Amino acid sequence: MPTGSRPARPTGSRPGLRLLAVHAHPDDESSKGAATTARYVAEGVDVHIVTCTGGERGSILNPKMDRPGILDNIHEIRRQEMERARDILGVTQDWLGFVDSGWPEGDPKPPLPEGCFALVPLEEAAAPLIRLVRSFRPHVMTTYDENGGYPHPDHIKCHEISVFAFDKAGDPDYAPELGEPWQISKLYYHHSWSYQRMSALHEAMLEHGLESPYAERLEQWERDPEWEKRVTTRVPCGDYFGVRDQALLAHATQIDPDGFWFAIPREIQQMVWPTEDYELVKSHVPSELPEDDLFTGVDVAVGQ
Repeated sequence: MPTGSRPARPTGSRPGLRLLAVHAHPDDESSKGAATTARYVAEGVDVHIVTCTGGERGSILNPKMDRPGILDNIHEIRRQEMERARDILGVTQDWLGFVDSGWPEGDPKPPLPEGCFALVPLEEAAAPLIRLVRSFRPHVMTTYDENGGYPHPDHIKCHEISVFAFDKAGDPDYAPELGEPWQISKLYYHHSWSYQRMSALHEAMLEHGLESPYAERLEQWERDPEWEKRVTTRVPCGDYFGVRDQALLAHATQIDPDGFWFAIPREIQQMVWPTEDYELVKSHVPSELPEDDLFTGVDVAVGQ
């Protein structure tokens, strides 16, 4: 059963709307869509985070946290980091309770560890998410694309269970023991790391006489024109980049404050690319593209 915390909700201009963001590990909610989250929370939207795994097999990515005892207690430490990030973002959150699959390394890559999230059969893995959807009754769900955003096995599994839950949660004939059916109105994929965004930020850094952290990555980028056309929705949220950054820093084992996450001044980010970008994948409500709001077309009076 999912477990989590449900703090008091803020009062804003858009009460009644509900957003469910499905993520693979603690820290993903802060690195993907966090400014969008913070904006909607400020506007009174009820935002709930799903964290599929506990991040048990995560590495320590911040050299300052690479100290004795940290890796031995990484699971509990990452739960504590998630609690801090959750409070900063003002969201509610549930853990689905699956075990991190880890990032397989080697050539050939080794088999995934027995019992990990990526190896759980689809319907079994999706069941707690469907139960949560039917309980929380979101109008919009966000998740990762079919490649996981990047091909981590947990990110791909997160995509698979999210799409499955979107399709099945509203079906009254599917697993009635998981709760009363609820049809989510819209499903979106994150598009956090597009060539266009990175290129624009790269050029702005050079124009300001600053070193860009993206130079090498852009040189090696194999562009896919069809992929670049997939963004349908750009949510203005630059005013909340500071909240996003604080949520990121809460994940101290994963985020190096002197690393690439903070290499581009916030003022440049707000000036050059003040949105977070998404792809509308499925919708049961009318919505004219392009959009600037994940809730375009959603009527909270219908179905509540």
